[in-house]
Amino acid sequence: MSTRSLRLYCYYLLFVHDLKSNTFSAFCFMDFLPLICAIVSLHSFGFSAQIVPDIPPLWRNVQWTEERRTSLMETVSSYTPSSEEVTQVRVLLLGPVGSGKSSFISSVHSVFNGRVTIRAMVGSSSTCFTKKSFTICGQKREVPTRLVLCDAMGLGDGEMTGLTLHDILSVIKGHVPEGHKFCPDQAVRSETGNYVKWPSLKDKIHCVAFVLDASKIATYSKGLRASFQQLREHISDLGIHQVALLTHVDKICPNTAKDVSMVYKSQVIKETMSKAADLMGMATSYIVPVKNYSSELDLNVNTDVLLLSAVEHILQYVDLYFQENTPQETESKKASSEL
Repeated sequence: MSTRSLRLYCYYLLFVHDLKSNTFSAFCFMDFLPLICAIVSLHSFGFSAQIVPDIPPLWRNVQWTEERRTSLMETVSSYTPSSEEVTQVRVLLLGPVGSGKSSFISSVHSVFNGRVTIRAMVGSSSTCFTKKSFTICGQKREVPTRLVLCDAMGLGDGEMTGLTLHDILSVIKGHVPEGHKFCPDQAVRSETGNYVKWPSLKDKIHCVAFVLDASKIATYSKGLRASFQQLREHISDLGIHQVALLTHVDKICPNTAKDVSMVYKSQVIKETMSKAADLMGMATSYIVPVKNYSSELDLNVNTDVLLLSAVEHILQYVDLYFQENTPQETESKKASSEL
């Protein structure tokens, strides 16, 4: 091949075939002209060379295997609260309408049920909402885990467009009974039916998981951003640890939509997590990406691993809460039993 014909040929696109994913990536030939000329020269001397595409590095390590899924399911199924006073841990999901709170609950249920099921209410209404708590069933289904995920009305831009700050804090403190119907114009008060005046540790929320839509992070209003900051401050004052679930990551990254195991190779998702961290005022180590089940009919190992990893992430901060809120009497009993 002459140099002139090589240069003309270089104005076309170079398609690199990825054998693992059976996909092609397009690059401009001019960017690789020096390398191509070198390869042509090597061929003229009887040598051969192969162009290997650059593979994005992992920025978090995850094992995408059946064994890892089984291990995570066992971890969640066998989890026991470190506090003797509590038999179940309560995690409150908070986020804007349509962010994927109830879909996350349904997806976690699906993993343990062995098939895609919709148990939690999925909707976009921002008027009234009934407080619902969902106990996650274990691997044997009939045996429940110690994990309870609490769903609530979506957050709005102000006090009258979603769950209010007062009501959220009432839920976290354990004052709100199960089945209570929230309405923006009816705040929770001591006169509220079945109001829990003196909640115990088991009535309270032990961790808060904010649920954020990755495809809408950049469009969240200033009012919603202010609500997040205000919430974070008040919840932190109560000593409750908070994490964030970044949902719909498949909507911002086509490669992750095709293969969930690409999530921690995606620069777009990494950058979006940084934006979420800035929005929430928390380190990225508190944030985990999630792919909920929506239109799928069958479970996927990689999706399950990502979901279960998020649950494990939450339970780590639940444990930290109990370590910091274990009554002195309980600690004394443990110390005396060890002597």
